[in-house]
Amino acid sequence: MNTLQALDEVKIDPIQFRRALGNFATGVTIITAQNEQGEKVGVTANSFNSVSLDPPLILWSIDKKSSSFPVFQQATHFAVNVLSGSQIELSNKFSRRNIDKYEGTSYQTGAGRVPVLEHCSAVFECENHQIIEGGDHWIIIGKVVNFHDQGRSPLVYHQGAYSGVIPHPLLQVKDATVETEVLDKIHQDHLHSNVCYLMSRAFKFYQTDYIPKQLVSGFRTSEARLLLVLGSGTASNKSDLPRDIAMPMHEVEQAAANLQKDGLLIEDVDFYKLTEKGKKTAHYLFDIADSHQNEVFEKYPETEKDIFIKILKDIAGIS
Repeated sequence: MNTLQALDEVKIDPIQFRRALGNFATGVTIITAQNEQGEKVGVTANSFNSVSLDPPLILWSIDKKSSSFPVFQQATHFAVNVLSGSQIELSNKFSRRNIDKYEGTSYQTGAGRVPVLEHCSAVFECENHQIIEGGDHWIIIGKVVNFHDQGRSPLVYHQGAYSGVIPHPLLQVKDATVETEVLDKIHQDHLHSNVCYLMSRAFKFYQTDYIPKQLVSGFRTSEARLLLVLGSGTASNKSDLPRDIAMPMHEVEQAAANLQKDGLLIEDVDFYKLTEKGKKTAHYLFDIADSHQNEVFEKYPETEKDIFIKILKDIAGIS
C-alpha cells in the first residue's frame, strides 16, 4: 500500500475534529437576509472571515441542510451582524429553529432590504457576490457595500462556550512597567506624598484593569455606569445622573435610550426605572466591580480597607 492510499483510508472522527476546531476562538455573528417576497431569515454563525480589502470581500458558510439557505440564495444582499458581549440571548435566539426570530428583535432595514440588528459591535451590509460549494456547506462570499463600527466589546466563542475579550496580562504588565519608569523619571519626590496626584494616578491604574472586565459585558462605559447608579439607588432624579455617572447629560440620555431599546429600563415621568432584566444586569455588573475591588484589596486587612473607603467618602462629600 503506497502513502497516498494510506492517506485516503484515514478516517477523521467528526466529533474530535469539531473539538479541535473549537480551539480556534472566534467572534459570534448573526447573518440576516430578506428576499423579494419579504421572507426574512437569520442564523447564528461563527464562520465569518475577511477575504479581500480591494474589493472589500468577506465570507461565511451555511449547512446545506439549512432551511434558511434558499432565502440567502435568492436575496440580493445579506448582513453580517457581529454580536457584542451583551447579546448572548440574541445569539441563542437566532440559533433556534421553528420560531419567529424577528419577533421582539430590534432592527433597521439596510441595503437590499436586509435586516440590520441594533446594538452590535459591527455590521457589514453585503451584496450577494458568489456562492461556492464546500463539502457539506455552502460558502457565501459577500461584497461589502456599507458597514457600521459601534466599537462595543465583542462576544467570543471558544470550545463550545461563550466568552469575552480582555487585554492579555503580559501586555498590561509591559505597559504598566513602561509607564511607571517614565513617571518615576519626570515626577519629583514631593509628588509621591501629594493626595491629588496619588488619587489621580491610583484611579488611572485601577481603571486599567477594571474597565476591560466591564467592557466584556458588551455595554459601553456610560451604559454600565448608568445601570450601576440606577441599581444602587444613589440618584433620585435625572439632574443627579451626570454627577454620579461622571458624564455629560447628552451621553447619559444616549445611554438611557440604548438601554431602553434593550428592555433594561423604562422612562418614568422625570426619571428612569430598571426593569427586572435591567436589575439582573446591574447585579451582574456589580459582581464584576466587587470582584475587581476584592482583588485589589486582598493584600490589605479589612480594617485598612474600611478606613480607606471612609476617607474617600469624606473627601467626596458622601455621608
